[in-house]
Amino acid sequence: MIRAQLFSFLYMIKKKQKKWTISLQSLLCLVFLSFSIVATFVASYFKFRPLNYSFFIEFDNLHGISRGTPIRMRGIDIGSIQSTKLKLDCVLALAKINSSKIFIPRDSIIETNQTGLLNEPVIDIIPFGTPSLSSHINHNPLSNSCDSSLIICDQMYITGDRGLNYDDLVRSTTRISQRFDDPRFFNLFYVFLQNGIEVTDTLLELIASLLDVTSISYIYLQKFLSNNL
Repeated sequence: MIRAQLFSFLYMIKKKQKKWTISLQSLLCLVFLSFSIVATFVASYFKFRPLNYSFFIEFDNLHGISRGTPIRMRGIDIGSIQSTKLKLDCVLALAKINSSKIFIPRDSIIETNQTGLLNEPVIDIIPFGTPSLSSHINHNPLSNSCDSSLIICDQMYITGDRGLNYDDLVRSTTRISQRFDDPRFFNLFYVFLQNGIEVTDTLLELIASLLDVTSISYIYLQKFLSNNL
C-alpha cells in the first residue's frame, strides 16, 4: 500500500516536472521571439533614420541668437542652434542640421535676421545656385571623404553675416531724426530754399523778357508781310 502511494507520488512529481519543462520552454521561446522582434525593429529604425550633422558658424555679434534658434533654407526649417560660445574676437554658434540628406552648398550666405511681430531671431541660409553633384563623389556630410568645396560638411567652420536687424533699423531711424533736429541742417535748408526762390524769380523775369521780345517780333513781322503784299 505504501509502495503504491510512493509510486503514485513520484509519478505526479514527474508529470508536474514535465509540464513545468514544457511551460519553461514555451516561455523561453516567447522571450526569444519578442527579443528578436524588438532587435529587428531597433536595427531597422537606426538603419533608416536620417542622421544629423553639425557645423560651426562664426559671427561678430549674435544679435539675439541662442539655443533653439531655427535655421532655414529656402523658407524651410532644416535645423536649429545647439549652443553658443563667446570668444575674444568672435562668437561661435553650433548649428545642427536635422538630416544628412540635406545638402548645403558651400558658397551659401548665412545671415541672422529678425522676423515676425516679436522680431524673433532666425538664421537664413541663402544658396547661390546649385552645385554639380557627380555620382562618383561622396556627398555625405558625415563622411570623411566629404567634398568641402561643394557642400558644407560635418564639423566645418563657416562665417556668418548680419542680415535684417530691428536694432539697426531703430538706430538708423534715430540718427536720421537727429539730423533733422540739427539747427545747422535747417539753416542750410533755409539758404538753399532762399537761393532757389531767387533763381526762380530770375528765370521768371527772363521768360517775361523773352515773351516781350517775341511779341514785338511778331508785330514787326506782321507789318512787314502786310506792306509787301
